[in-house]
Amino acid sequence: MSKPRIIATHSYRGGTGKSNVTANIAIEFARLGLRVGIVDTDLPSPGIHILFGQDQPLKTVNGVLQKRYPLHEAIVDVTPETIQSQGAVLLLPGSPKPGDIAQIVKESYSMEAMVDIYRDYIKSAALDLLLIDTHPGLNEPTLYSITVSDLLIMVLRPDRQDYQGTAVAIDVARKLGVPAISLLVNKALTSSDWPQLKTTIEGTYGERCLGILPQSDDIIRYGGTGLFCLQEPNHPLARGLQMMSAAILELLDIKVENVAP
Repeated sequence: MSKPRIIATHSYRGGTGKSNVTANIAIEFARLGLRVGIVDTDLPSPGIHILFGQDQPLKTVNGVLQKRYPLHEAIVDVTPETIQSQGAVLLLPGSPKPGDIAQIVKESYSMEAMVDIYRDYIKSAALDLLLIDTHPGLNEPTLYSITVSDLLIMVLRPDRQDYQGTAVAIDVARKLGVPAISLLVNKALTSSDWPQLKTTIEGTYGERCLGILPQSDDIIRYGGTGLFCLQEPNHPLARGLQMMSAAILELLDIKVENVAP
């Protein structure tokens, strides 16, 4: 494969399902034989670790930023057994401890240090892809993460508030010189006219819509625990995530040898 790539997944508002999307596409990339790293930079409200069964991570990106321990000690191999012979998923979680969250909110942190973590993570773990799960909205940490990414994926719901906020975020990303921007519509009603929705999204923002994922009571049933693409591999939502992952690799011109089952 060519040089490692960085993908930032972002949403202007919370509640779009951004972390679920990030976790599941990481699994899909690993199915194809890629080494995928995830870093949770939503430090005021971290949560992606729960999807990988890491309810109380002992070491986190917070501690690395505060130089309490080296990066390699905080990286957790969360590769599911079923795909260990194919690729790998490595997680650098955020801390869910109230004291750590309060400290981050109060003191913030050096974004140069976070960018150094991204680079060291890619090198030390020999990653093909690094996925950055960002904090919603527009703030300094998010802007830095967007700036260093090769692809920004804006996750939005099909409602007017998300439409307006997404337009602002995309305009900022363009001014920051992000090489590629794409959109993903999540939690769309199955009764909606999806082809028309895709056309509207692409016409409104002038960027590619990678896909539309359905609102699903089934994913709610799991209560935010586990990885949906493994739990319900034949579900329309899981199939949509697989198609979206393939579209991302095509967009970034990443060639893979393995074929997902």
